[in-house]
This record gives sequence, structure tokens and C-alpha cells, in this order.
Amino acid sequence: MKVFLLSLIFFATTTTNLAASENRANEEIDYLLNYISESGCTFIRNGKEYPSTKAAEHLQYKYGKVKNRIPDADTFIAKIASASSITRKQYEVQCGDERLPSGKWLKDALESFRLESRHS
Repeated sequence: MKVFLLSLIFFATTTTNLAASENRANEEIDYLLNYISESGCTFIRNGKEYPSTKAAEHLQYKYGKVKNRIPDADTFIAKIASASSITRKQYEVQCGDERLPSGKWLKDALESFRLESRHS
């Protein structure tokens, strides 16, 4: 009986932690997609320029295809939002005079979001 109760407590705790982790991942990925959409920056994908709203729509589409294999926002950035899955060419972001690889730009945004979340 004691082993059963300990197993039940372990299962409940693990399930709760997994759900919290999944919720956090969804929250962070949603934040990144909104960040992209509202940025007003130009996205360069395979040499072609796209407005931020179109870039966010494209990444949302890609994410929807493989969502079950993307456990967190860091993986989202690495596997979905940094390069073309077909050509492997890196995405870039042009914000004003600054042009950055999208992966770096999004990692910085995610880090800021995480810092703000810890302090609120």
C-alpha cells in the first residue's frame, strides 16, 4: 500500500510538472510569434523579403506541422524560426539599419521575456 501511494504521488507530481512545462513552452512560443508579428521588421527567407506579419504566419504554419516534436521555445527557435527546412538557408531579420540572423534576434527576445517573467 505504501509503495502504491508513493507511486501515485510521484505520478501526480510528474504529470503536474509536465503540464506546467508544456504550458510554459506554449506561452513562450506564442510570445515569440506575437513578437515577430508586431515587430514591424522585415524578414528575409531564401533571399526574399516578407513583412513581419507574413513571417509570423509562415512560422505558425511550420510550427503547426511539427508541434508535437517541439518541446520548448528554444527548440522552436532552432528548428522552426532560424532557417528554411527545405534550403537550410538561415533566416534574417532587418530592423531599421540592423540585420541579424533571426535565431539570434529571437533568442535575445526570449531571454528578455524570461527575465521579465521572473520579476513579475
